[in-house]
Amino acid sequence: MAKTIIAGPCSVESREQLRDVTAVLSRMPQVTLIRAGVWKPRTRPGGFEGLGEPALQWMHELALEYGVRYCCEVARPEHVELCQRHGIDTVWLGARTTANPFMVEEICEALKGSGMSVLVKNPVCPDARLWLGAIERLRQAGVANITAVHRGFSMYNNQGYRNAPLWEIPMELRHEMPDVPMLCDPSHIGGSRELVEPIALAARLLDYDGLMVEVHPHPADAWTDGSQQLSPDEFNTLLDKYLNTPAPADDSLSQRLTPLRQQIDDIDHSLLTLLARRMALSRQIADIKRELHSPVYQSARWADVLADRLQLASDLGLDTDFTREMLEKIHGESVRVQLG
Repeated sequence: MAKTIIAGPCSVESREQLRDVTAVLSRMPQVTLIRAGVWKPRTRPGGFEGLGEPALQWMHELALEYGVRYCCEVARPEHVELCQRHGIDTVWLGARTTANPFMVEEICEALKGSGMSVLVKNPVCPDARLWLGAIERLRQAGVANITAVHRGFSMYNNQGYRNAPLWEIPMELRHEMPDVPMLCDPSHIGGSRELVEPIALAARLLDYDGLMVEVHPHPADAWTDGSQQLSPDEFNTLLDKYLNTPAPADDSLSQRLTPLRQQIDDIDHSLLTLLARRMALSRQIADIKRELHSPVYQSARWADVLADRLQLASDLGLDTDFTREMLEKIHGESVRVQLG
């Protein structure tokens, strides 16, 4: 299946800059849409916040000249109306907007009857329900062509990324809405051009439907997010690797994976059986604690258990962050069970 490829600068800085990147990307038939930031929500005041409507006018003129299509971010209903006025038929909701149901609702009102396509980036926070909710609101407004965009999540510890990928959250959305295409935005996940390629190739392994990549004619001179934007040559190299990685034959893949998947199924069944036994023991412990008027949560015991299990996990070659998260969830459920 053909991949959707969206590429272009983080923000429109001038007509010349937009023309330069458009001229290059228009010669790449793999590129579906050219992204270009027109309104740039900044975390703190004083930064470059976009050129607004003049940039839309340049996009309209260059779209006709080069035979391309542009898309841009909208954060208010009036942005939608301005995009329509200048022939932009595809827009995206940014991470901050997706996290605000009130603003999503207002933008949906502006989109009604427009026939526009909408890309929905995941919210800043790791909450699949907000992401799902934004898509549901768009559907209720009659928007037919919706695509989800995974751009990573803001965490206390982003694990070396600008935004932690937390691949399990987009997988949850794909499970809930298998008919919604999913793109990966490796630029915003990585935050540096060195990470864009490995993230993009990971998304291919996860069978994403395409990429949304920031490309600038001169990244070192970019007014916003220069460290994560690729030059046209770097982008061309990425495309070659991303699009030309051969897929294994279905028969060969099935033959090799089926026995391994069966073993995983068996292990999962055993894990669930053991978890059920563990919770049954927690209930027995709860009865004894109630009889002896002992507190449910005992911090010293939990500290000893956690240290012992993390050491065992390390000895077994398991990731300790993953193990800690799993153990904390199991312990939390055990406390809930004991509280009755």
